[in-house]
Amino acid sequence: MTGTSDLDSHGTRLITAALSGDQAQDGPALARLHARLAAESGDAGLLDVAYRTLDTPVGALLLAATEQGLVRIAFAVQDHDAALQQLSDAVSPRILRAPARLDGASRQLEEYFTGRRYRFELPLDLRLAKGFRRDVLARLPDIGYGHTASYAQVAAASGSPRAVRAVGTACATNPLPLVVPCHRVVRSDGSPGQYAGGADAKRLLLALESAAAG
Repeated sequence: MTGTSDLDSHGTRLITAALSGDQAQDGPALARLHARLAAESGDAGLLDVAYRTLDTPVGALLLAATEQGLVRIAFAVQDHDAALQQLSDAVSPRILRAPARLDGASRQLEEYFTGRRYRFELPLDLRLAKGFRRDVLARLPDIGYGHTASYAQVAAASGSPRAVRAVGTACATNPLPLVVPCHRVVRSDGSPGQYAGGADAKRLLLALESAAAG
């Protein structure tokens, strides 16, 4: 690769080839090459989806963003490779590990896990959620930090009181867990219920918020 002109001609192929790259294992030369590819592809308008991983108390999270905003957060148990493939299919194959675009999201998540942030202030790209599911996700930030709501309550707030199961599906397929707080939706008896990151992760998040809010 000699510069932007190469990216103009071969950007999609180069970015797709770099999809599974791991900078920690590349060595200094390849790490510098990867950083250059990320910078030049962004400058050339060829980087549609940037991603990185972030170590957290609930395991490694995959963070991905378009130019519009954060588009995907995936837990390790959801399979990061599968999440990247979903983004390639639904958004664009021009995906590259480019951490700089995720600096703001990473910082706010770190603040959240240390009890210093109660609400996220990030641009979001909700294109992966459609119809009623998207309506449900729009209601979830109304559930305050340290509080919970039942699936039935969220269904009623979304204008479809009988759509309790659909609310559960919307939470299970939430493309932006944590930032769009589906972990605050619980069963009517107060038990946590299911969660994309696993039951233990949901209990940890609820306990973290309860302790910080108290």
